[in-house]
Amino acid sequence: MLQGFPPVTAANTHTLILGSFPGEASLAATQYYAHPRNQFWRLLGAVLGEASLHELPYDARLERVLAHGVGVWDVLDACQREGSLDSAIRHAQPNDFASLREHAPLLRKVCFNGKTAGRFAPVIGAAGYATLVLPSSSPANAMLSFDQKLAVWQTLFD
Repeated sequence: MLQGFPPVTAANTHTLILGSFPGEASLAATQYYAHPRNQFWRLLGAVLGEASLHELPYDARLERVLAHGVGVWDVLDACQREGSLDSAIRHAQPNDFASLREHAPLLRKVCFNGKTAGRFAPVIGAAGYATLVLPSSSPANAMLSFDQKLAVWQTLFD
């Protein structure tokens, strides 16, 4: 079984972005969204008004995101998977969403980075959070351009 990462949240986190599960590059680097073609940090930087976010060292990226009240986590805690595609995920174990209130007591909105993660939107919504499914930032989601993805990501704080 592959093991995911702990949540990146702070006491002021009001919005959480959930991916599905870290890809191979992220697991190897022990960093969320480490694949160089993944557009997550560019999209989030554009939404937060921090255009150079993706150029910062990883720890500095996390500090900037947390300063904006945004957290990062995944819907899955562990799974089996060959490669990095969500379609290859087997024996998935979800994260402990009940612990969200402990990690982020001010959390109001949970966004999902892609349709695979978005399958958990009804569960999170039933817990009282506003939800939003975003187009995946993954390089495998080549159907939409960066600008098309960004148009939806811009609604993050609506």
